[in-house]
Amino acid sequence: MSQDAVPFVVLAAALLHAVWNALVHGVRDRLAGVALMNVVFAAFGAVFALFVPLPGARAVPYLLASTALQLGYQLLLARAYRLGDFGQMYPIARGTSPAVVALLAATVLHHPLPVGQVAAVAVISLGLAGLALVGGWPRRDQLPALAAALGTGVLIAGYTVVDGSGVRAAASTAGYIAWMFLLQGLAVLGAVLAVRGRALLPALREGRAAATAGGLMSLTAYGLVVWAQTVGDLPTIAALRETSIVIAALIGTLVLRERLGTLRLAASATVLTGIALLELAR
Repeated sequence: MSQDAVPFVVLAAALLHAVWNALVHGVRDRLAGVALMNVVFAAFGAVFALFVPLPGARAVPYLLASTALQLGYQLLLARAYRLGDFGQMYPIARGTSPAVVALLAATVLHHPLPVGQVAAVAVISLGLAGLALVGGWPRRDQLPALAAALGTGVLIAGYTVVDGSGVRAAASTAGYIAWMFLLQGLAVLGAVLAVRGRALLPALREGRAAATAGGLMSLTAYGLVVWAQTVGDLPTIAALRETSIVIAALIGTLVLRERLGTLRLAASATVLTGIALLELAR
């Protein structure tokens, strides 16, 4: 494919990302759905690792940190989807991440934010506040769902930073990716099995079609973005990738018929605008 195809490829990846999350949300037992997706990840990682060089010793700390962050992210994501509406949880989780990464860069890595990026973070924050408050001030019983979605976004930011550094430290980018999927798949499967035990097996059979499809979509979306990053402009790709936020809001509004869907769509569009401004201001 040529460079002209990059925007369409990234938009396809964004669509796949939103759809696989909707599939996980739609599975009755979300934890079992996440476990099944990780069967796909672990199998892919194991097979891929056979054909690529090892990532090297310098990559090991990053792989371990990424695995821990991915484990927390996926368990929190399942909790958020169990407690809240898809059209609210997904945009909050995805929208929180870019703002947190920017703030980490400024506070931890000591990379001062230009005025344009500060303004972009403010726009993202405004959109996130709109998503949280669109139905009025959250009731006490809604706070756990919002906390899970925000925590998910923080963990996405964490593994984004770790993997970005890990790939640069690795002797082989492909090797890093293979072992990243293998280790996170095994870790999530092990954690869910430890919590649920034998009771997990019937749940795995019940939601296997949707969760397996979600795993394959997630891998495909990841592959499409990796390809796009090798030939396209990184800030533009990053901004286009986050159109999944608006796609998810549309799914919640038009497909899942969630209450307040139109208002959440407007708040999601605000988050997306902020992310686009943030990436273009880099």
